[in-house]
Amino acid sequence: MAKDMKFEVPAEMREFAEKSVEQAKQAFDGFIAATQHAVGTAETQVKTMQSGAKGAGELAMRFAERNVAASFEFAQKLLHAKDAQEVTTLQAEYVKNQLATLTEQAKELSQQAAKISGHG
Repeated sequence: MAKDMKFEVPAEMREFAEKSVEQAKQAFDGFIAATQHAVGTAETQVKTMQSGAKGAGELAMRFAERNVAASFEFAQKLLHAKDAQEVTTLQAEYVKNQLATLTEQAKELSQQAAKISGHG
């Protein structure tokens, strides 16, 4: 008995199912496209940050080299000072120059950090 019975899906039901499948496929395709875009954007941001971090590291190294060189130059001048007054003068000049240098370096590093974070 049951073998002879054919089950036919009504046309409305078939049409509804086809539309549902098509909508699900479109939603899935949209999800995949959005995911690919997000991954691409994240990769670009990571590369930008890595590049920026590398630049900041190189900048900091140049600053450190300059500061160490200035310290050695100051030490050399101290070794050749004739008296306490010259030592005091050299010390005052060194401190004044280093404060100006460190202020400028901090400004440059801050600008570099702003570029890395996308605010500059």
